[in-house]
Order: sequence, then structure tokens, then C-alpha cells
Amino acid sequence: MEQQSNPLKVKSLGIDTYYENIIFIRSDCAICRSEGFTALTRLIIHHNEKTIIATLNVVHSDLLKVNEAALSDVALRRLGVIDGDFINISHLKPLDSLSDVRAKMAHKKINEVAFYKIIDDITNGLYSDIEIAAFIAGCAGDNLDLEEITWLTKAMIVSGSKLTWDRKIIADKHSVGGVPGNRTTPIVVAIIATAGLTIPKISSRSITSPAGTADTMETMTTVNLSIEKIKEVVIKEGGCLALGRLARLSPADDILITIEKALDVDSAGQMIASVLSKKGAVGSTHVVIDIPFGPTAKVRSHDEALKLQYYFQAVGEAIKLKVAVLISDGSQPVGRGIGPSLEAMDVLSVLRNQDTAPKDLKEKSLEIAGALLELSGQIEKGKGFLEAKKILESTKAYDKFISICDAQGGFKEPVFSKFKTEIKSKITGTVISIDNRRLAKIAKLAGAPQSPSAGIYFVASLGTNVELGQTLYTIYSETEGELQYAVDYLESANSIIKIT
Repeated sequence: MEQQSNPLKVKSLGIDTYYENIIFIRSDCAICRSEGFTALTRLIIHHNEKTIIATLNVVHSDLLKVNEAALSDVALRRLGVIDGDFINISHLKPLDSLSDVRAKMAHKKINEVAFYKIIDDITNGLYSDIEIAAFIAGCAGDNLDLEEITWLTKAMIVSGSKLTWDRKIIADKHSVGGVPGNRTTPIVVAIIATAGLTIPKISSRSITSPAGTADTMETMTTVNLSIEKIKEVVIKEGGCLALGRLARLSPADDILITIEKALDVDSAGQMIASVLSKKGAVGSTHVVIDIPFGPTAKVRSHDEALKLQYYFQAVGEAIKLKVAVLISDGSQPVGRGIGPSLEAMDVLSVLRNQDTAPKDLKEKSLEIAGALLELSGQIEKGKGFLEAKKILESTKAYDKFISICDAQGGFKEPVFSKFKTEIKSKITGTVISIDNRRLAKIAKLAGAPQSPSAGIYFVASLGTNVELGQTLYTIYSETEGELQYAVDYLESANSIIKIT
């Protein structure tokens, strides 16, 4: 692959393209004309001994001179160039793995080698966002069978670093999501670490929800930790609550999640591979998976939950993970907060054993922690819940949580956002149903999770008797515009909370 002899001078325009490398060149640039480069062409960019792959955007204005090339902020960082440096560009040869992507889009089964090639190319930055989106679409729905999910999981585990521990049992947990709030992880980690087990919890940011565990934890401590820092915290405290991106634990998963978030897609097969690849990469041995189901949850029916249970356990066994699955009620939010800071406040109220703490969040956290204690053999079967409750109510779990936060970079209290509005009942009656998806959408329209203190404080659980004018929930936002945007949506949406 020959490097172009005509250098281009780098110009920084301050363009944020998130994680995609973009290069901007004028349409009348000699290289563009002679090579026939067009918009969205994939190019190799060379600077000294470093190279990156970038997508071409063509400029038809005087924003750039004919001998200049602008790079997106992330491309500048990855290539290590600044204004005035010179780069060269050359063709990127066709990727063989894209033929396998096209096969998946045509609903054909591909082999194990194909998954390894695709994930390797994605991890090495050879795919554009459009090509990654094609792979995600090709795997969506029921287009991955059990064998393919297993191959995808294994490929994602080996795509980056893998933690190893000198302990026989490494505990972990995960919820498949789809229920607003439900922030059990920080509570479970604190209980399990207090019990003497090791639980290095690596979490992702939100994909389609108003908050992920990493988003919530970031309102209280530092989450973007290196692999060395994760080991240091876990050895000292027995657990951590970190984001896996900087540590490069299953980095392909982080790349896929970025595109899934833009597409608002979280398909079952990729979700299983995403969850279990992170567990495999962090060195987990015993994992409890929570699958909430309900009419407006991510998992709609008990049958669908049972199918996921089978897949999680089968893929777990294939990668040498002992997996227990809890199928739970997903008909309404768990806790009161929906959004990073508001969920963090719920977590702290449970850990601090406050009288006002949401009882459903406490109960569910104890069920998961108890199941994990039993799965690990730490506690006799049937006694895990009571042991977890004893630890939580002794305040030792809260002390452990603060110690973990301090080890990760220090603890801080989450805060409410500046603007809020209360949504009140228009009738007297009883709450009989809640639309989880639309409730989550309101929280996202209000700014969550990008605005950490935005979201919803929800107080109208199923069975609640409400009076005319009684507050059902409060919407919080960091700007008046976003708050109004969420309220405007409410006026066009069907009833989110049904009262009769």
C-alpha cells in the first residue's frame, strides 16, 4: 500500500465527531481529483510512523485551502498531530470481513472465524460508523443463534485486555435493563465486597435508558479507570464500580454500544454477548443476571425471559462462567429516581438505611446480593437474602461503598438540577399501569444521561391511591429549554400513567 507523495497541511477546526475519525479535504484538492476520492471514502492517514483510518468528508468552500486537510478532534489525538503538521493519505484496501457482515444482513449464518475477523477489524478502527451500524443491524432481532452468540462473545473477550486474579471466586451481576431506575448494582457491590468476596464491577454507560451504572456512579466518584487502577482498587477494597473503556476490557463492546445508542437498538443476541464478554474480560467466575419483564419493559413476556435465561446460562457455560438468572417484575420503575443523580440519591438512601429509602430498590438489591452469596457458596442456599440484609442494615455496606469511591478518586454528593416541574394527577383514583418506555423517554428528553442531574423523581407506583392534583412525578432538567421539551412531549403522548 503506497503512501501518497503529496503532503497535506493539518488544520484544526475543533470538530467533535465523538469516536469516529473524520478527515475534511477540499473537492478541488489535487489528491482528491487524481485519486477520485469522494465523500465517505475510507482513507489511511499517515504521520511519521503512525497511521489511522478515517472517513472522508468533502468541502466545497474556502473553509480549507487546497493543500490543507482538517481532522476531527479524535483523529487529531489518535494521530498525534497539531496545526501545521503534514500528513499523507492513501487508499484503504477493501475489508474481507465486510462480506460476512453482508451475509448476516441477508440472514445467513456465519462461522466463528468470521466473527473474530469482524470484531478484530472493528477494534482496530477499520470500520466506519456506517459499517458498524450494518453489522449491528445484521445481528438484530433473532438473527443470531446460540452458537453465533457464543462466538461473538468469545471474539469480544479477546478484543482487548483481560484481568486475572489470584482468587478462586470472582463475583459479578448484571441487569438486562428496560426498567427505569433499578440501580441495584452499587448496593449489591457494597454488600458483596463487605461479605469478603471479590467483585470488580465493570459497567457501561446508558445505551437506550436515561442512565447506566457508570453514568450514575460518575455523579459520586471517578469511573474512568485504567486497568492498573482497577486492580489497585479491587485489591484494596474487594470491589470497584468502574467504566471499562479506558481499561480496554472488551473494547469492541464499547464501540458497538456507541453505535447502538445512536440507533436506539439493544438486540438480545448482542446484549448477551456484550454482558458476558465484559464478565469474561474482567475475570468473573460467578454471575447473577437479573431479567425484568413486563408489558413496557425491554423483555415483554415471561416466555421471552425464559429464553434469555437459557441463552445466558448456555453461553456462560461455554466461556466457563457459572450463571444464575433471576426473572423479576418489570411492570414499573424500581426506586424513585430516573436519571444519573436521582438514581444515585436512591442508592445512597438505601445504603444509609434512611426511613425514606425506596423499599422496592432495597428489596431487589438484597435478592440479587443474596443470590450471589449463595451462588458463590459463601452462604447456605436459602439464607443469602437474610445475610445480605444483615450486612446492609449494619451500615458496613455504606462504609464499604464510601471506601470504594474514595479509592477510585473521592466521593461527592449527587445534586438536583436547577429547573423542575411537577406533573399532577388530573383525576382521583388508583394507579393501574405505567408505561416504562415513555417514562424513560421523558427523562431523556429532559436531558438524561448527558445532563447528570436531569431526569424524573417518580412517586406513583402501581396500586397508589391518588387525589386530584396530587404529584405523580417531578421532571428535573439543567436547562429551561430541555424541561419545556419534555413537557411538550407529554402533551402529545398517550397516558403514561393510567389511573382508574
